[in-house]
Amino acid sequence: MNSPEIILEKEKHSYQEVLEIAQKYFDGDELAATTWINKYAVRDQQGSFLETSPDDMHRRMAKEFAKVEAKYHTDNRSKSLSDYGKSRMALTEADIYNLFKDFKYVIPQGSVMAALGNTEMIASLSNCVVVPPVFDSYGGVMYTDQQLVQLFKRRCGVGVDISGLRPKDANVSNAAGTTTGAVSFMERFSNTTREVAQNGRRGALMLTIDVAHPDIEDFVTIKQNLAKVTGANISVRLSDEFMKAVDQDGSFKLRWPIDAAEPQYSKEINARELWNTIIKCAHNTAEPGLIFWDRQHTYSTSSVYPAFENSSTNPCSEIAMQGGDSCRLIAINLFSFVENPFTKDAKFDFDKFYKVTYESQHLMDNLVDLELGAIERILEKVNADPEPSHIKQTEIDTWKLLYENGQKGRRTGLGFTALADMCAALGLKFDGDQALDVVDQVMRAKLQAEFDSSVDMAIERGPFDGFDPSIEHTSEFVQMMEAEFPELYSRMMKFGRRNISISTVAPTGTLSMLAHTSSGIEPVFLLSYKRRRKINGVDKTAKATFIDDMGDAWEEFDVFHPKLKTWMDTTGQTDIQESPYVGSTAPEINWVQRVQMQALVQKYVTHSISSTINLPSDVSVEKVGEIYVESWKRGLKGITVYRDGSRSGVLVSNDAEETEGETNSQLTDSESLAKVFTPAKRPKKIEADVVRFQNEYEKWLAVVGLVDGRPYEIFTGKMEDSFNLPSFVNKGWVIKNKSDKGSSRYDFQFIDKDGYRITIEGLSRSFDKEYWNYAKLISGVLRHNMPIADVADLIIGLNLYDENINTWKNGVARALKKYIADGMVAVDKKCPNCEDPKGLVYEEGCLACKSCGYSKCG
Repeated sequence: MNSPEIILEKEKHSYQEVLEIAQKYFDGDELAATTWINKYAVRDQQGSFLETSPDDMHRRMAKEFAKVEAKYHTDNRSKSLSDYGKSRMALTEADIYNLFKDFKYVIPQGSVMAALGNTEMIASLSNCVVVPPVFDSYGGVMYTDQQLVQLFKRRCGVGVDISGLRPKDANVSNAAGTTTGAVSFMERFSNTTREVAQNGRRGALMLTIDVAHPDIEDFVTIKQNLAKVTGANISVRLSDEFMKAVDQDGSFKLRWPIDAAEPQYSKEINARELWNTIIKCAHNTAEPGLIFWDRQHTYSTSSVYPAFENSSTNPCSEIAMQGGDSCRLIAINLFSFVENPFTKDAKFDFDKFYKVTYESQHLMDNLVDLELGAIERILEKVNADPEPSHIKQTEIDTWKLLYENGQKGRRTGLGFTALADMCAALGLKFDGDQALDVVDQVMRAKLQAEFDSSVDMAIERGPFDGFDPSIEHTSEFVQMMEAEFPELYSRMMKFGRRNISISTVAPTGTLSMLAHTSSGIEPVFLLSYKRRRKINGVDKTAKATFIDDMGDAWEEFDVFHPKLKTWMDTTGQTDIQESPYVGSTAPEINWVQRVQMQALVQKYVTHSISSTINLPSDVSVEKVGEIYVESWKRGLKGITVYRDGSRSGVLVSNDAEETEGETNSQLTDSESLAKVFTPAKRPKKIEADVVRFQNEYEKWLAVVGLVDGRPYEIFTGKMEDSFNLPSFVNKGWVIKNKSDKGSSRYDFQFIDKDGYRITIEGLSRSFDKEYWNYAKLISGVLRHNMPIADVADLIIGLNLYDENINTWKNGVARALKKYIADGMVAVDKKCPNCEDPKGLVYEEGCLACKSCGYSKCG
């Protein structure tokens, strides 16, 4: 008789205990420690921590990867394997742990670190998902919306293409008669993204549209209003046909359906005029992103297969996929392969790099199996839920589709991080010719290793479902391999490969923070900054730099980019102007070389690359356009250009009058002020949000009237003073009417649960008169287009005599802050932590520093 298995309860820890241990692990780096704790440390349902440092996480992941590796391992080696494949030892749990340990060599990305082996969480291990294009019907829109909800709650970022939706004013066979167009549904998907929380993190969404869609101009301009579509990134799929028409100043046909031989709707336009609109928007707000769609298809190992043809990309654009597939991500830390870094004897260890990359591709394929297991657990959970079958069917079908495509294609996303640190450690200027030569060698070695691994796994584990040499030959990427890697190409054509697509370059901001390296393919953004620490009164060793108005003492000290600090420790140098990083930071780098670097890396990558070119605030629209055209000509699949401060304020509407040839940036101060501060005429009926908030023990309510998605007026009061509004009402309309005596009156209208319109007359009589008068004052400021952040600051700065009213003003400020667009720079504020004068941006109404990670709400 077998003894029952004894399950020991895991030791539980408080936040303070974990913080102390994690800070020690990260050598006193509180930002890295708190980031790891909040994002990846396993905790139980009561909030107690079951892990105390990343070492626990690395052991947790190694155990799970080792299970799959052991399942496939065999001592009977085929003679057809690569040289390394024939001689490699079994990859044990200890080996895998040593690859992960200290984030040194191999770093699984966010979803894997958070969810793999975490019995307290039922979540996907996929970082990226693309759902099928939206079907052209209301039912299709609702179906996609449901899919987004179900994926966001399982920690997935999602991409979806809306090119299949018919254009604005097209005929439909319902009561409306015509459709509001593809763009009108963007806000719905955006709102869904904002609403669904994933263990404290908001969902991530990419919306794409083809440049040939008749609604293209509405799509590219919608986010010029920074209050619109705030829950999604947007990108345009640019065809070679369109780019050639731009280059030759020719005409281009908008049409729908996009790929129809005889479209139902078509219109000839001047390609360069549309291009100029796209580039002006990208210059203004860094959106839309531009994806060179034909290159995404032809230079791919997956999209050439009809069942895997790309339809959209993930939120950061580095993974293009067909609808209904997903991808997991692992990064290799390039810095750790530099021997004797920052010395004259520095060199890159290509032999070690090959072996680690080969094994990393094994781990990537193991991760596909682990994800399939995670999906099985999700489906078990859903099937056991008490919901009726017809309600949970969309969720079930979505996960089954991802399971099926994951099993067939076994898509992987092996990338890297710390490219800039690798170059500096070798004594190379990031955008110099020598660095380009070394990066070329590294990328060739990476391709050789990861494809050797995938071909060897095809021999031992079986190729992906449907591998076909005749289809492979249509891929320009495979054609490159035939020319430059002939032996590897021949083996692949004979035996296939395990994974339909293999490599990518994803953003690695959080991972790099934990690994103390530069991020992905990006240059270092900032070499050093100042940080402040409040001095504990009992700490006699600290030296006060200054004392604030409250009498608190602060110590100020320099914080350096981690590997710059390594350079200092290695060389004994303290003047950072002597470091190999100087002249190679993001604001300093030569953009032509930057594009060349990305083109070089893209040559060896089966998916795409997430990359941003940082430009100064005064760069011209023409220069931004030039960078994008050059990127297309060099064969990039996409790139982002970010102009410093380009998301820092409310933009003048496109229909504002301008003299011929004159842009807003050329206007005089008085002309600009006249345009920005002239209030729009109030429509009779405007949309409104109902915002509920609590001050101390009091429940309050605000009705925020919106014009073009931006707050135009606000009515506020305590719940008991205001009109009786059901709790389910979150939206409605404010209607301006005339009373019997001819005076203005504001009514509120909403739709009840049965679909009836309910109108409550006289908002003014529903609120305390004093609050009403203050609200009228604030509404006047809003109507004159003062930036929302400034309005909130103005309200907070009011000195009111009554504590009750002061409590009210703070609630109003919080209610308005939800309308500050994410990414908007906090003008005239510097980070209190690192003192970067341009670092603070708004995220969900809170201030966060893009330089050091500082965050504060309130």
